[in-house]
Amino acid sequence: MDRVALRGLKARGHHGVFPKEREEGQTFIVDLVLGLDTRPAAADDDLTKTVHYGIVAEEVVAEVEGEPVNLIETLAERIAHTCLKHEGVQEVEVCVHKPDAPITVPFDDVTVTITRSRA
Repeated sequence: MDRVALRGLKARGHHGVFPKEREEGQTFIVDLVLGLDTRPAAADDDLTKTVHYGIVAEEVVAEVEGEPVNLIETLAERIAHTCLKHEGVQEVEVCVHKPDAPITVPFDDVTVTITRSRA
C-alpha cells in the first residue's frame, strides 16, 4: 500500500474536559498518513484516481474547528472516519497533537495516534 502524508495541519479547537479549554480553545496539530494505491493515478497522471489531499486537509481542519469533544482520542476517531470517506483511502494513521494541554509540569507535546482501516 502506498502512503500520502500530511504533516502539521493546524487548527484551533475547543476540545478538552476543563471549562477553560472549552471556553478559550487552543491549537491542535494533526498528522495524517493515508494508505491507498497510487498506481492508477500515476499511470494516467490523473488526480481523480488518487486522494485529493487538499480537500482532506480542509475536512480535517473543519473537524478540529467543529463540535467540541472531551478527549483527543475522540477527535482522532472522527478525523479517521472523515479520511476513510474518500473512496481510494483504505487505511489512515491519525496523530493528534495537543501541545498546550493543561499539564502542570514542563512538557513538549501530548499526542494520540490511531490507525483505522476499511477492513
